[in-house]
Amino acid sequence: MKVITTALVCLLLARAWLQDVDAKSMHVSSSNCCFTLVERKMSLQRIQCYKNTSSTCSYKNHLILKLNGGREACVSQTKSWVRAYLKRINPCQ
Repeated sequence: MKVITTALVCLLLARAWLQDVDAKSMHVSSSNCCFTLVERKMSLQRIQCYKNTSSTCSYKNHLILKLNGGREACVSQTKSWVRAYLKRINPCQ
């Protein structure tokens, strides 16, 4: 009886551990992905820094701009004004 109980406890613990590992590996914070893009050129003075989106995001070639006041905006790296701004602003730390 003790062997069956021990085996059952081990199986339950292994299952719980595997679910925890799987949940962590599949988690992608929505703050690291862009779903709506700003199309119009914005003022360079509004931008503090930029960061790349996660490699697991559906849409590629997007950047997240950190704006004054704590807001963020997503833009496409293919826009000419974005490429010009990247030469003048730093990546976020």
